[in-house]
Amino acid sequence: MTSRFSLIVSQGRVADRTDGALVGARLVGERFAALLGTTPHTVGVPSAARTDDWTTALPEAEETLHGLRDAVRAAIDARQVPLLATNTCAASLGSLPAAAERYPDAIVLWFDAHGDFHTPGTTESGYLGGMVLAAASGLWDSGHGAGVDPSRVVIVGGRDIDPAEADLLADAGATVLAPAESTPERVLELVDGRPVWIHVDWDVLEPGYIPAAYRVGDGLLPHQIAAIFAALPVEAVKGVELAEFEAGDAEVPERVSLELIIETFQQLLR
Repeated sequence: MTSRFSLIVSQGRVADRTDGALVGARLVGERFAALLGTTPHTVGVPSAARTDDWTTALPEAEETLHGLRDAVRAAIDARQVPLLATNTCAASLGSLPAAAERYPDAIVLWFDAHGDFHTPGTTESGYLGGMVLAAASGLWDSGHGAGVDPSRVVIVGGRDIDPAEADLLADAGATVLAPAESTPERVLELVDGRPVWIHVDWDVLEPGYIPAAYRVGDGLLPHQIAAIFAALPVEAVKGVELAEFEAGDAEVPERVSLELIIETFQQLLR
């Protein structure tokens, strides 16, 4: 079948501190390729995880981030919807500015337990993945562009946000929905008929369903994300990023997590 989605798989290290996310992105890409009957565009070459500061991780990821940016641009220009299977949220340093170029009025639905809104001046961990949304919103210069209007950012399921980060989000006009507030009705109200760019970090879920490296309790359940997806007008969805599936978890079989990812995404195939 001919898919309206352009499948992009990130396989280059972008600040990965664990080894499972690159494997997870590859497995998700393989499942989507079979589901959609399409050939994935793979960006980057895997390398070993390590704990390093953003000042080291960012320049080392330059080639992968440029590749993701170019792939997103090409997909949109071909009138397709980019579907990205990525390792870390930091991969969005490449994709989000490209999306903002083409869809400057889009609402960014950022499904994540965390805000990812730190800057070099507020981060304590030095983790690049915790700084990506702030960079895309122009709060600091990653070297990969910005363009996202933070007043059009909605963090869905956010619950582990540092005080300094919360201040930045509030000052920038972003919206943070706690899990209890993350209903289809509230999300549709905030979307308000505008284009939508979806990003999902699977740590938005309650642990035990789709493993992620940085797990936080009291999260959303898979059917709740599926219900939000089902409520969105299909034609409004301009891009989908699925990040941080940590393959190799000892408690949750990979086949179970992959089925949940596919079942959730299928709500956008109406």
